[in-house]
Amino acid sequence: MAEHPIGVHVGPGLTADNELDAGGPLARAAEMDADGVQVFLGDPQGWKAPLPRPDAEDLLASDVAVFVHAPYVLNVASTNNRIRIPSRKNLAVHARASAAIGARGMIVHGGHVLAKDDPAAGFDNWRKTFARQAEDGGFPLPVLIENTAGGDNAMARELGAVARLWDAVGEFGAGFVLDTCHAWAAGWDLATALDDVRALTGRVDLVHLNNSRDPHGSGRDRHAPLTGGEIPLELLLEVARAADCPVVLETPGDAASHAEEVQLVREALRAA
Repeated sequence: MAEHPIGVHVGPGLTADNELDAGGPLARAAEMDADGVQVFLGDPQGWKAPLPRPDAEDLLASDVAVFVHAPYVLNVASTNNRIRIPSRKNLAVHARASAAIGARGMIVHGGHVLAKDDPAAGFDNWRKTFARQAEDGGFPLPVLIENTAGGDNAMARELGAVARLWDAVGEFGAGFVLDTCHAWAAGWDLATALDDVRALTGRVDLVHLNNSRDPHGSGRDRHAPLTGGEIPLELLLEVARAADCPVVLETPGDAASHAEEVQLVREALRAA
């Protein structure tokens, strides 16, 4: 198993009938010579509990590093009970399903509160999410909170918000995902982003290494290929080198282009 795996986001890797699509995530990893995969366990825009995967035993037995991305619709920070409560329950369900396939961690977006809300309520809702799960024995795998690109009342867009979020959840062992496109869109300095985040959280567990289609500080979450966006390639590769953790590519492109990106990052890490 690679010391610092380089993975690619491959989606569910399943058909609508819960069968492997084109061999599933492990076949995709082999096709791109990737050390890891990031998958959804179901519809990323849906609320249904994930079904048992047909490749669960293969994923558990594989040397390929597996990460799960929770559905995008989850927002445990929300002050709306009809969103927050099912989000909290769904997060727990997905965490159990992620652990069942041997995932190293489950990624979830930081979420947001409404413009009329005090952001403090959102940070406290995050704290309650971890605290209540701790009463049931905690999450069965690391929950990795990802920084986001836009939104004035987002819980993980600004570094100041990340600091407040970690004041709320740090004691529970929450992990952090640094998305380079999101950080760029939010106006962060990527040359110092790793140090800035570690100063607040004490950790960066995973990097989503994505270029951006838009200028610095745009607030737009539109990913670009590593060599085809607004972020200088060497800046992205320096983040990968300095991160000392797994990297997942969520860039647009086909298997051939992703294989080239995996090799590009692998060579950069070898040269570190």
